[in-house]
Amino acid sequence: MAEVRAEMVANVWKILVSEGDTVAEGDTLVILESMKMEIPVLAEDDGVVAQIKVAEGDVIQEGDLIAVIE
Repeated sequence: MAEVRAEMVANVWKILVSEGDTVAEGDTLVILESMKMEIPVLAEDDGVVAQIKVAEGDVIQEGDLIAVIE
């Protein structure tokens, strides 16, 4: 199981995967927006998205859990 966590304070701009989706290492899971820049959040491992812990429009803090991949 891999936890995907935020590396910075940002807004969740777009969620590109759903729970149950199969992802490969390097796939974009979520796009964050901070200071007018789009920051992709990538899967670090192959697996299945078990949980999405954010919603579009959420403001997240550094260290917040974004998704869980099994």
